[in-house]
Amino acid sequence: MDAFFHFLGLIPWWLYIIIVLALIAIRDIFFNKKHIITHNFPIVGHFRYALESIGPELRQYIVANNREELPFNRIERGWIYASAKNENNYEGFGTDRDIFENNYIFVNNALLPYKVTENHPNYKDPYFLPCAKVIGASKKRARPFRPSSVINVSAMSFGSLSARAIESMNKGCNLAHAYHNTGEGGLSPYHKTGADVVFHFGTGYFGVRDGKGGFSMEKMIALVKDNPQIRAIEVKLSQGAKPGKGGVLPAAKITEEISEIRHVPLGKDVLSPPTHSAFEGVEGLINFVEDIATATGLPVGIKAAIGKLDQWKELATLMKTTGKGPDFITVDGGEGGTGAAPPSFADHVALPWMFGFSELYRIFDEQELCDQIVFIGSGKLGFPAQAAKAFSLGVDCINVAREAMLAIGCIQAKACHNNTCPTGVATQNKWLQRGINIEDKAVRTNFYFKNFRKEFLEMTHACGYEHPCQLTMDDVEVSLGDKNLIQPLAASFGYHKVKVPFTSMKDLQECPHLGGHYKTKKEAKNVKKAKQKEEVRY
Repeated sequence: MDAFFHFLGLIPWWLYIIIVLALIAIRDIFFNKKHIITHNFPIVGHFRYALESIGPELRQYIVANNREELPFNRIERGWIYASAKNENNYEGFGTDRDIFENNYIFVNNALLPYKVTENHPNYKDPYFLPCAKVIGASKKRARPFRPSSVINVSAMSFGSLSARAIESMNKGCNLAHAYHNTGEGGLSPYHKTGADVVFHFGTGYFGVRDGKGGFSMEKMIALVKDNPQIRAIEVKLSQGAKPGKGGVLPAAKITEEISEIRHVPLGKDVLSPPTHSAFEGVEGLINFVEDIATATGLPVGIKAAIGKLDQWKELATLMKTTGKGPDFITVDGGEGGTGAAPPSFADHVALPWMFGFSELYRIFDEQELCDQIVFIGSGKLGFPAQAAKAFSLGVDCINVAREAMLAIGCIQAKACHNNTCPTGVATQNKWLQRGINIEDKAVRTNFYFKNFRKEFLEMTHACGYEHPCQLTMDDVEVSLGDKNLIQPLAASFGYHKVKVPFTSMKDLQECPHLGGHYKTKKEAKNVKKAKQKEEVRY
């Protein structure tokens, strides 16, 4: 044996390399039945696949310029990262955007901006920016809810995101007084760290599911009773990533914890069908919403991506004649979101947010219902200029998903669907999750929301208004790049948004239904500690 190892030691290192390459070449030529490139070009062909595997990273960091990437370019990601770290998020030497490109946004500033006086709520708290409407007030729900923040976390489930990511966002929402939408994966322990919660469910009825996979009103009532942080309920009809398509939760992904949270069996695939089994048709949807609202006392809304409009028209007509229906409507953009989906769905099914929302709003405006509904927008709106456009079109709040993921460390690796997210945000891999420092990422979520609100409020004041709900469709213009012209949103979309009955920010501050006050003693201490850490920037 010693002689054998002595012989191996006499062989030069370069000969080992030749032997290994020769074995690879033999394997490629004689045994490879799958890959043409490596068969026809042994050894060298492997470089092609290696480069292909790191292509996104090469383009992201080396090839693409600052404004090229999708869904979020480097400048957009940089603004979120700087805001989340409470660092300088300004840029110098003017914009590097092509301001003559098609659909470029221009926000019309006033000659004299709105002046914040010493007795104004924003004088002491420049981050205070709640929703101008109370969800559930128009239908006199038992527990109406005014969101304390106009920007909140959109529907992302525990299971699609990691436990540490969910907990980071929830604690951050608590610090920022924003609400946290659970996504359709059920209410997990990681959603229960102090923030207001919107409980969201889809066709799988996870968390409120009976033994046969249908909806259980008894479980819904018990869930709301045992979890006072739940302030509203959202029924998912479709989502931007894959509207009208169901899904399968493979048995291999169902852990004991997920089984308990979602009320699904271990060891069996679980189907989320494309359609709901709890109701039939538009009239059935209205009755379903009313039954839940009556049983729980909470406002109930619906979420959907927009495509065909005939059923939306039917919904608006029935709501007008019956006085019943959803308290809020969340409109998702067809641009796709955090949900994994086939490219055919993500690229082509459902309208982009701006077009879908404007079509929907016009339908409810014709029925004179816009003052009774809280409209929530979701679709790459987590930037102040995009939010200004959305509020001008008629939204009352916005939800952010991918922007919140970026705030806690997502690098847009686009690996959400294969459980290999390198930052631990969108994976159940315990090792990858370990890199997330929950307390640090909670503070970053907090700062992203607060700095967003501050900048959005400053933009609103520049337009001469106290609250962004006062923005009109004449306050934002878009360019028609092919004609080298600009026109207000009202001219582009053919309607004017309904005026929101806003009085003053002080009235919002004193509203008894204002959210953001669900606190355990532990979380109250964390809020106080976080406030002590905050410093005035610049």
